[in-house]
Formats: sequence, C-alpha cells, structure tokens
Amino acid sequence: MGYLILGAVVLLIIYLVYVYNDLVSWRNKVKDSWSQIDVQLKRRFDLIPNLVNTVKGYARYEGETLTKVVEARNSFMKASSPQEALKANGELTELLGRLAVVVERYPNLKANESYISLQNQLVETENKIGYSRQFYSDTVMLYNNRVQGFPSNTIALLFDFKEAPYFAADDTERENVEVNF
Repeated sequence: MGYLILGAVVLLIIYLVYVYNDLVSWRNKVKDSWSQIDVQLKRRFDLIPNLVNTVKGYARYEGETLTKVVEARNSFMKASSPQEALKANGELTELLGRLAVVVERYPNLKANESYISLQNQLVETENKIGYSRQFYSDTVMLYNNRVQGFPSNTIALLFDFKEAPYFAADDTERENVEVNF
C-alpha cells in the first residue's frame, strides 16, 4: 500500500512539473509573439518615413525638372528676339537632355513607379503587422486555454500564471492611415 501511495505522489509531482513547464512555455510563446508585433511596428516606423522621403525627393526632383522644362518652353514661346529664342532653346535642350539622361540611367525611377512601390511596401508592412497580431492572438488563446482549463488552472493559480490580454486596436489604429506627399 505504501508503494502505491508513493507511486501516486511521484506521478502527481511529474504531472505538476509537466503542466508547470507547459504553462511557462506558452507564457514565453505569448511574449515572443508580442515581440514579433513590436519588430513589425519598428519595421513600419523605420521603413515608411524613409520610403516617403525617397519618393518625395524623387518626385520633387522630377517635378523641378519638368517645371524647368515647361518654363524653358514658355520662355521660347514668349521670346521676342532671336537671341531670347536661342537662349530659351538652349536651356530647353539642356533640360531635355538632363531629363533624357535621368530616364536613360534610371528607367525605373519614374514617379508613378515610385508611388506604386511605396504603396506595395505599405501594404506588405501592414500585412506583416496584421499577421503578427493574428499570431499573437492565436498564441494568447492557446495559453489562456491552458490557464483557464481544468486541471491546469489549479497549477496556474498556484504559481500565479495570469491570463494574457488579447491584442486590441486603440481608436487611433482603427482610423484610416493617411499618407501625404
């Protein structure tokens, strides 16, 4: 009879250790999945301003070049003397040459492609954040099931394992993201 009681106590201790370690493992998975959200948010904060500034810088350069081309064309059209026309034509030719060189050297650096790239990066980043949030919520659900379910809930209570909060967006995150150029 003594061996039976001793065997039951040993099995109970093994079970307690197993459940405790399982709860610790799931608590750490919850922390890790939250960390992944944090990583993606940092990616967003690092990536988006750089992309916006890159597109702004290129669009500004392209806008300035096109504006100068239009101004040189208008100067040519308004020229009242051959000297003014030749000067305006020279400027126009020079600016068109610069524009052609830019397009030749960097054919992918077109404003519309830059904006499309920015949009794709924004969508990709937001998708990664959404996936990380979903993964976190799924991990929290599995952890909370262990904390709340019987008999592991008694061990969770005994060792002060608390339920983890689900991800909840605040009011500002529920608003549409606005990107201004």
